Amino acid sequence: MKTAALYDLFLRHPVVTTDSRTCPEGSIFFALKGDRFNGNLFAEKALEAGCAYAVVDGEPERDDDRIIRVEDVLTSLRKLANYHRRKLKIPVIGITGTNGKTTTKELMATALAKEFKVACTPGNLNNHIGVPLTLLSMNRSHEIGVVEMGASRPGDISDLCGIVEPDYGIITNVGKAHLEGFGDLETLVATKCELYDFIRKRRGKVFVNRENRVLYERSEGMNRILYGRNDPSLFASGTIINAAPFLEFDWRFFDSACRVKTSLVGEFNFDNAIAAAAVCKFFGINAERINAALEEYEPTNHRSQFKRTGRNDLIIDAYNANPTSMRASLEFFSSVPSPLPKMVILGEMKELGRSSDEEHEKMVRFLGEQPYDKVWLVGSVFGRWADGNNAFRLFDDVEELVEALEKKPVSGHYILLKGSHSVHLERAIDSL
Repeated sequence: MKTAALYDLFLRHPVVTTDSRTCPEGSIFFALKGDRFNGNLFAEKALEAGCAYAVVDGEPERDDDRIIRVEDVLTSLRKLANYHRRKLKIPVIGITGTNGKTTTKELMATALAKEFKVACTPGNLNNHIGVPLTLLSMNRSHEIGVVEMGASRPGDISDLCGIVEPDYGIITNVGKAHLEGFGDLETLVATKCELYDFIRKRRGKVFVNRENRVLYERSEGMNRILYGRNDPSLFASGTIINAAPFLEFDWRFFDSACRVKTSLVGEFNFDNAIAAAAVCKFFGINAERINAALEEYEPTNHRSQFKRTGRNDLIIDAYNANPTSMRASLEFFSSVPSPLPKMVILGEMKELGRSSDEEHEKMVRFLGEQPYDKVWLVGSVFGRWADGNNAFRLFDDVEELVEALEKKPVSGHYILLKGSHSVHLERAIDSL
């Protein structure tokens, strides 16, 4: 079936699912395949569960007018998403970066929603499947779209831009992450800057952090809007007042001075907040609404969250980790004044490829220079470099960590939890 014909069906059934366990009545099931699953095997189950149609690329077990056969389901999903994006004709902001893209996206969408009907990427569904699904969740009531795009190998951002066709773009930063797929930092930077390459060809606009030398140079000659710190000449600029632990900053909205007190932990979140302010100012949101949105936003998903339990104060930043973000979190945590002794629980940093050993060794050396009362490390890579050092306590996995906490609880500490999502440090929160 051609994309235009499939789109006619989508207009009558504008809900898409790729999970046969979640089939809203009248939706369309796309039978995606992967290394460990084959959606074609669940097409009939999806129809029985309430789907109006199932799109497959395998031979159906029986004739059914509701089963639509295509050459490749993922390709059809992507083409449908791009076709729909073009039909909507609304401005779309594309966002990527090593750190902070999800937080920036959430802040941006929260503030834009004060004035517009906004569609944005749910959670961090920012890959080759999540991005098309995000676009297909938009409808004619939406006035602006914010789409997060992730990358794990060269060409990913260029590929996603071909579906999203963003009019505006923002790269939060570039740092060491997913090096397993990129090989080196230079390739990672080039991949993130594929967003600039796409928007440059479309003569769109980009929002650029003036303090980030790499991104400033890479965006040279583009139609760009600059934001940053302590520079009134920029379109949006601010000054950090406090971040112990919650970020508080001043910024100017034309001739008005504004102070914002956020629920975000750490001064490293300033760049995310001022980026969101710059985008929303550009789109005509007034200062009062921008400030209210930044102050209303409550971080979720174990990103930059503060939590006080019956035993300890916690800073939970355990959704993702790479050398750049982990060091920033540790430096912030070291600087926060507290009467409580400080403890860090770190999970290993995943997807660093050939750099993994080197980066974990550097982190262990850095930790040895910090004045923490306790340092607990989770994961075998950390163990290779910290084994034998009495300053550290080592755990193979989070289950072993939880068991230790249950046997001998930790109390009266200020604790930072930081690690890659797949380590699942969040499972230790209830034991702290």
